[in-house]
Formats: sequence, structure tokens, C-alpha cells
Amino acid sequence: MQEMILALLAGLIVGLLFAFIKLPIPAPPALPGILGIIGIYLGFKLYQWILPFI
Repeated sequence: MQEMILALLAGLIVGLLFAFIKLPIPAPPALPGILGIIGIYLGFKLYQWILPFI
């Protein structure tokens, strides 16, 4: 849980910094991009889950 809070805090700081210096955010600005990142993560975890059975 602490890792998630630290990751959220780091993301907030980076987002504030990018907004302050007027740069585009370093992340997908649209829901499909975010879902793509989630899909990559879930695919990686699924592979790790299936690997012991092979």
C-alpha cells in the first residue's frame, strides 16, 4: 500500500511540475491510452501466472 501512495505522490509532483513549466503531460491524455497501459500490465501478470503451468 505504501508503494501505491508513493507512486501517486510522485505522479502528482511530476504532473504539477510539468504544468508549471507548461509542458504536455508525460502520459497518455486519453482513456484509450490509459487502458492500453493497464492492458500491458495485465498481460505481463497473466504471463507470469501461466508460466509455472507450462
